[in-house]
Amino acid sequence: MSDLTEKLKNVRKASRTLINLTDEVIQKVLLNLADTLVREGDSILSENQKDLDKMDESDPKYDRLKLTPERLEGIADDIRNVAKLEYPVEKILEEKTLENGLKLSKITVPLGVIGIIYEARPNVTFDVFSLCFKSGNACVLKGGSDAEFSNTKIVQLIQSVLKKHQLDPNIICLAPSEREAVKEILTAHDFIDVIIPRGSEKLIRFVRENAKIPVIETGAGIVHTYFDETADLEIGKKVILNAKTRRPSVCNALDTLIIHQSRLSDLPELLAPLAEHKVELFADKTAFNQLKGNYDESLLHPAQPDDFGKEFLSLKMSVKTVGSLEEAINHITKYSSKHSEAILSENPGNIETFLRHVDAACVYANASTAFTDGAQFGMGAEIGISTRKLHARGPMALKELTSYKWVVRGEGQVRQI
Repeated sequence: MSDLTEKLKNVRKASRTLINLTDEVIQKVLLNLADTLVREGDSILSENQKDLDKMDESDPKYDRLKLTPERLEGIADDIRNVAKLEYPVEKILEEKTLENGLKLSKITVPLGVIGIIYEARPNVTFDVFSLCFKSGNACVLKGGSDAEFSNTKIVQLIQSVLKKHQLDPNIICLAPSEREAVKEILTAHDFIDVIIPRGSEKLIRFVRENAKIPVIETGAGIVHTYFDETADLEIGKKVILNAKTRRPSVCNALDTLIIHQSRLSDLPELLAPLAEHKVELFADKTAFNQLKGNYDESLLHPAQPDDFGKEFLSLKMSVKTVGSLEEAINHITKYSSKHSEAILSENPGNIETFLRHVDAACVYANASTAFTDGAQFGMGAEIGISTRKLHARGPMALKELTSYKWVVRGEGQVRQI
């Protein structure tokens, strides 16, 4: 038995102890963890700097990897929010009594042991633990080597808090950062109940193709916003700027602006705020001709075919011109990763058509896609944004980390046929 298999065995054993915890104990642990991470912030940032020193600052993953005092405070607040949320386990979803007297109850239960495979996002380590712990699940974490120092420190801190409360530290397990550990995790069906990958399309595809365990995909965010013929210019400027530049390295950031051909004359003003943030544009021929001379030439490029359907994760964006709402929807249908899509419009009919026909986990009208986030949706935090339709879709938080079982109470009934 390998060292990792032994660890996974211990996690499975530890997971069975979670059902005995009261919500009061869970809250105390999480609140203590939030306070501890703030108090130990300097030591976390010191380890995080070791990871940052290994990465080129121009790498799109650099911003995702970076922790700051402000970001640690935000993570602590998210943990506190999760602690205060309603305990999602042992909720009665349905009750009925059959004609034979059997009493049936459909009750929420934890998924069990959740495996998370992710890249350079050390904040995910805190998010995953807090959500799993609050929902009665143990977790196995496989972070990337880019965040090895950060993740090791964070898990050590979490385990120290668990020990302080006389709880099994094996409730959380950090697998080795080496890639070889991934395949062992993906085939550990005796110890892990579900795998959730968070990261690039390449990572997600690898997990999907190699896992022997059920997978919930949290897909790449190839995000579009359609500016239609009736859209408000001032709203458009504000929303597009926020969607593209707030945090360009995250999955809800805007990748492609689609604009109705009748509004091309507004395109230079619409995108002027982006130039101030040095956003590179890759525009189709029609949009390029409209922007030429009206946008910083060093930031303006003719679009190539592979500039559409691309998750840039940086200050880059493609621009597509269309002649109708139908053409816009068709473009999104072809290139979307089914994460977050938006329309900017003052036409109620166009808005409703877009919201009804665009197939994505989150569909917006006249708002920034930056809101696709568990905390923003009032869910405390998130374990990822599911882009699939089975089990969960959109931001996944506490309720999405539970399943259910049927509890049947009888008085000696036997089946006759």
